[in-house]
Amino acid sequence: MSVAVLGGGAFGTALAVALSQRGPVTLWCRAPAQADDMANRRVNERYLPGCTLPADLTITADLTAAADAKILLLAVPMQQLGRFARDEASHLDGKILVACCKGMDLRSGAGPVETLAQHCPTARVALLTGPSFARDIARGLPTGLTLACADAGLGETLQHQLATPALRLYRTTDVIGATLGGALKNVMAIACGATIGAGLGESARASILTRGFAEMQRLALLKGAVPQTLAGLSGFGDLVLTCTSEQSRNYRFGLAIGRDEAFDASMTVEGAATAQAAARLAQREGIDLPITSAVAGLVEKRLDVAQAMDALLSRTLKEE
Repeated sequence: MSVAVLGGGAFGTALAVALSQRGPVTLWCRAPAQADDMANRRVNERYLPGCTLPADLTITADLTAAADAKILLLAVPMQQLGRFARDEASHLDGKILVACCKGMDLRSGAGPVETLAQHCPTARVALLTGPSFARDIARGLPTGLTLACADAGLGETLQHQLATPALRLYRTTDVIGATLGGALKNVMAIACGATIGAGLGESARASILTRGFAEMQRLALLKGAVPQTLAGLSGFGDLVLTCTSEQSRNYRFGLAIGRDEAFDASMTVEGAATAQAAARLAQREGIDLPITSAVAGLVEKRLDVAQAMDALLSRTLKEE
């Protein structure tokens, strides 16, 4: 099946590069100037410098041409996905759509698959998620991802269509678990980054990561996820990667909070909106997500790191 990637950021470009090993791929960029520059220079200098774009990768700003492909991978930030799907529904509805973003919509609390299904009701939708950095994928380094699709048959088809020698895909029908694992790990990455940035130490980070994983499981199980999904690539695997590497934007955002430094406002930090959406959901559902709530407080500037840590450490002692 023909494949197009919609979104010319780092991750979209990396996926397009990797999938070009299987055959011709089209990469759509919103800005014509960016598409022309990438097509002529064969590099995405802004988002993925140093990575040469393959000759058989077509780059275009013509969405009609790109959406002619059978499989469309949407590498669009979560907070922009709903508007994009609504505005471009005529190009997307009825297609096979693979969401390649992580998070929860700030207003609705919906994840990527739910958002696409709302605006493109006849589309067949899946989610690609898991521990990965764009530069690793573009360089052809071994990477394992989760492909979540409620339609088991479609999931198996996509698994074989999108896997490459270095990009290994594991499939699941648990879309809820894969969605929440990928969304909430970004919240914990902010918390871990803030912990290290404030000089609170590696031991504190280990505690935040571990108790954060418990929060991820708590919310996911409440929403009907399969427990094993959170222990897989889309949950624990992505959590470990994102909470321990400065390649993660969410982790770097947390570092900046902990150091009381400014952060580049042009950088997408999905965990910031997800923390707020998840904290609201937890309040409505009556479940306890203290780390998530603390991150929401940091993002909204209601708390500083010292106040957030005091709130966590002063909680009633209990069994693990």
